[in-house]
Amino acid sequence: MAVVTDALWYFARGSGVISLVLLTVVVALGIGSRSGRPAFGLPRFAVNLLHRNAALLSVVFLVGHVVSLLFDPYAQLRLFDLVVPFVGNYRPVWQGLGTLAFDLVLAIVITSLLRQRLGARAWRAVHWLAYLCWPIALMHGLGTGSDNGTVWLWAISAVCAAVVLAAIVWRLTPTFTRFPQRTPRHINPRLRSDSQPAQSVTASAWPGNPSSARSGASSAARPGYSSSAGSGAPTAARAEYPSAAGSGASSAARPG
Repeated sequence: MAVVTDALWYFARGSGVISLVLLTVVVALGIGSRSGRPAFGLPRFAVNLLHRNAALLSVVFLVGHVVSLLFDPYAQLRLFDLVVPFVGNYRPVWQGLGTLAFDLVLAIVITSLLRQRLGARAWRAVHWLAYLCWPIALMHGLGTGSDNGTVWLWAISAVCAAVVLAAIVWRLTPTFTRFPQRTPRHINPRLRSDSQPAQSVTASAWPGNPSSARSGASSAARPGYSSSAGSGAPTAARAEYPSAAGSGASSAARPG
């Protein structure tokens, strides 16, 4: 029983630290992915892929951290303490910060699963909570647990803070481009010259274009087309209503 208890305690400590490191990577990559320039020497698709995978891994380790503490008799956590902050028996303030960070992560995960129903604007508003979750998780790790006074934990926390601060400073510098610049498209000159006649014909047929009268006149000059009102309709379509002069001429031309 003591071996299981020690294993749960060590796993809770390790998974909490790993979750903090991954959350730091998520925040830094989230800031870097908003830039139009290649972030951290990586293309945009690679940054987005790492951001998503790191976020998923941080959630997995966070769930393992919470579940192991729930079954660890040394932590003395109740199921109620996992969702309601600042009501625990052991260091309620620092433990409550961890519960608050866990609630924020749950909100991000649930809204991500319901993104199609919520819409992009509501999902983005909740997704901004990830930036608030990181400092809360950092304070939770430094204030609670048996490792809060060790050098290695403070060193890891200092590195995480330096990474996030460096990303924020880069975000505020003029070299940070908000949106990616679109590269100009190069069109083959032959394709461009072939597409211009089709555009001119389409433009001449548009109502209100002064060149439409000229197109009507040109169509009226073609054989088999009537020049009446410049409509360009075929004469064969009007054979049902011949004029008197036209009918006399046609009957005189018939034999007999």
